[in-house]
Amino acid sequence: MFQALATLLLLPALAFGYADPESCSGECVVSDPGLIRRVSDGKYFRFSTGNEISYASSDSLLGPWDVIGSVLPDGSKIDLAGNTDLWAPDVHYIEETYYVFYSVSTFGSQSSAIGLATSATMELDSWTDHGSVGVVSSSSKLYNAIDPNLIKADGTFYLNFGSFYDDIYQVELNSAGTKASGSAAYNLAFNATTDHSEEGSFMYQYGDYYYLFFSSGACCSLDTDRPAAGEEYKIMVCRSTEATGNFVDKDGVSCQASGGTPVLESHGTTYAPGGQGVFDDPEEGTVLYYHYINTDIGYADDDKQFGWNKITWSSGWPSV
Repeated sequence: MFQALATLLLLPALAFGYADPESCSGECVVSDPGLIRRVSDGKYFRFSTGNEISYASSDSLLGPWDVIGSVLPDGSKIDLAGNTDLWAPDVHYIEETYYVFYSVSTFGSQSSAIGLATSATMELDSWTDHGSVGVVSSSSKLYNAIDPNLIKADGTFYLNFGSFYDDIYQVELNSAGTKASGSAAYNLAFNATTDHSEEGSFMYQYGDYYYLFFSSGACCSLDTDRPAAGEEYKIMVCRSTEATGNFVDKDGVSCQASGGTPVLESHGTTYAPGGQGVFDDPEEGTVLYYHYINTDIGYADDDKQFGWNKITWSSGWPSV
């Protein structure tokens, strides 16, 4: 009798748990995915960290994903260490041109910069490297110039970026979205706790709000050094009626004061989800895409998988 009652008490928690990632076929091993659909034919393109920004295409979000090659096979013209190991692509379609923002850095270093490559078609060998967009960091800065994310709000382009140090920042870009405007970067989110680590920001507008999604927690080398349960990577969100600040979580805590509401955490065989983005799909609706560790496969960085789920909205807050 007691066991039956305990089982019944667990059912609501199971019913409202996180959804598992949708299935994926073809090349599904990626980190920091960026997703877009080509205007001319509706084909999906997925960009990721490594191989000078590797990218693949598919006729469906489910795959099969076929590798195309590298965006910048010779690396970036940015003269910094790491310019042949490009990170965290962010992809957009602007004025009949595809933009891929990318990061140049080495792991754990604050010597970093954000670059831009463009193409009219996204075909292999069609990309032009424009070098730095003017967002550069060193030990004299409060931020790290990696993990770029572009948003256009009220006719103005803004670039969100940052990782560790003072976490997530934003700077205004020029009218073409290609260079920093010259105005100073300012903070959007900061975690003051001992495990202060917020990165991979992605801003998305839904209704009257701008939603700042970001990854928080330990991301890497989890095959050799796993943190305490709950301290691994997870996807969080804050929101604001402005794209330029005043972000708070569901409890009203400021995103600049360690605020953040969980959207997706470890569950089942899905471990340490992060590196996320949001995509409006004509068939699936709004989806959250990310990388994660499938514990049935392995915990190594090279084992990270591509995943996505439909987003549902309750009282204006996203969940999967």
